[in-house]
Amino acid sequence: MSARARRTVAGLTAAALLTLTLAPGAAAGGRPFTTDLTGEAEVSATGVPNQGDLDGFGTAELTINPGLGQVCWSIEVSDVETITAAHIHVSPVISAGPVVVPLNPYASGCVDVDRELALAIIHDPSAYYVNVHNATYPAGALRGQLGR
Repeated sequence: MSARARRTVAGLTAAALLTLTLAPGAAAGGRPFTTDLTGEAEVSATGVPNQGDLDGFGTAELTINPGLGQVCWSIEVSDVETITAAHIHVSPVISAGPVVVPLNPYASGCVDVDRELALAIIHDPSAYYVNVHNATYPAGALRGQLGR
C-alpha cells in the first residue's frame, strides 16, 4: 500500500472513531426544561385558574431534542390520586389547549416527535405546558407552563 493510501485509510479510521465517540454525546443532547406542576396553574376552558388539585404538586423534567426528533421526560407528583394521563399541550397560561405530545404517566421515557414541533417548543416554550390527569381531575390535576 502506498504512503498516500495509508494516510487516507488512517484519516478515514480517525473520522469513524471520532463519529463513534461523539454519537453518545449527541444522543444525550437537546434542550432541558423543568417546570413545577400545581393545581393552581390548571385553568378552565374560559381561563379561570385553580381548577386542579390544590393540595398536589409535582415536577416535570423534559429534554426536547429536534435533532433526534424526541421528547424525553420524567414526571414526579405528590399528594394527588393516581395519575392516568400526562401530556404536553399547546396554549398560553390563560387557557387550555390541545395535546401535542402524549407522555406515559406511569414511567419516564422518550417519544418521537416531529422536528418542527420540537423546534417550536424550544423557540416558544411559554406557549406549551405539561399537565397530568386523574379520575378526580380528568381535565387536569396539575399543570406547569414550560416557559416560566
